[in-house]
Amino acid sequence: MLKPRWASRPQLAALAVLVMSALPVSAQLSGKWEQIAPFPEQHEELFGATANNKLYVFGGFIPFWKVAGVVYEYDPATNKWTEKKKMARPAHHLALTGYNGKIYIFGGFEPPPGTTPGWVPLNNAWEYDPVADTWKALAPMPTKRGAAQAAEINGKIYVIGGGTLAPGAEKPYLDFQTPQNSLNIVEEYDPKTNTWRTRSPMPTPRNHVAMGAINGKIYVAGGRVGAPYISLGTDVSLVEVYDPVKDNWYATLPQRMPTARSGVGFGVYNGRLLVAGGEFQDSIQQTAFRAFEAYDPVTDTWQSLPSMVIARHGVASAVVGDKFYVVSGDVQSSGSGIMASTTRADAFVFSPGK
Repeated sequence: MLKPRWASRPQLAALAVLVMSALPVSAQLSGKWEQIAPFPEQHEELFGATANNKLYVFGGFIPFWKVAGVVYEYDPATNKWTEKKKMARPAHHLALTGYNGKIYIFGGFEPPPGTTPGWVPLNNAWEYDPVADTWKALAPMPTKRGAAQAAEINGKIYVIGGGTLAPGAEKPYLDFQTPQNSLNIVEEYDPKTNTWRTRSPMPTPRNHVAMGAINGKIYVAGGRVGAPYISLGTDVSLVEVYDPVKDNWYATLPQRMPTARSGVGFGVYNGRLLVAGGEFQDSIQQTAFRAFEAYDPVTDTWQSLPSMVIARHGVASAVVGDKFYVVSGDVQSSGSGIMASTTRADAFVFSPGK
């Protein structure tokens, strides 16, 4: 009987070098933050999208349960903001993405009728045309929800996660006494046919995530499980990946985000998912973050980048050209009681390679 021949330590070392040299390597990002023209209004829960090489900012959450419904255009070439037509149906905690020169906006929350405080989940879908400054109602989402995210791949838009009322809730809106659910629902919208279809659910139901489409797949990072309200939910660092072609989620999960948080700014730059700011709460802290991190799917690694100038959550964010923008937001985690005095109007751009 032949005995197995095990490689010697030098041979193993050489093999390890060979394997490591075969792995893909991505250059580390570098860069710096610079201040740009301030946003014309102080708001949190704003959301950004890119169209025609310009940044568009939507939404706004006003203290004491009101919505702003603002729309502004930022032109990087002139460093100027221009007010546009307000949202056709003002809401906060939107899901949106740019595609083919238009911006598509889904769901969100609005206040109940009258003066009752709360969040009513919506299933509205809209197409905003930045050139004409017009709104068009689309086929509604199958599911009413807010705090979801949207991304486009191959001409289809995927709305993932979010939060809504728990089954059997007695009120038609969320408040601190209403049972709440995070969602794992994935719904695909086809702009060509104005139709929806349900796809495979995300493994972990959550809301307030970072999300981006990279090389034909959708990466979902961080967010909040248990409830849309941060005081009732729990932040996570999980990263899950969806393949729209196969309609499945990866069984092997990527590296977790270094800093568990929700309500972040995010965008995709040079094949990486950028995640900025956010908030976290537990029994001993209410925190807003300066953290700025990048996930590289090629190497399955996270890199810590220069921190944001000011900690904040609920920011509008997007990549325009080769720069990443964050706009407005709140420097305190929600429920601090300080409210309006902590919202910001300042805006910053991160320029890689500087």
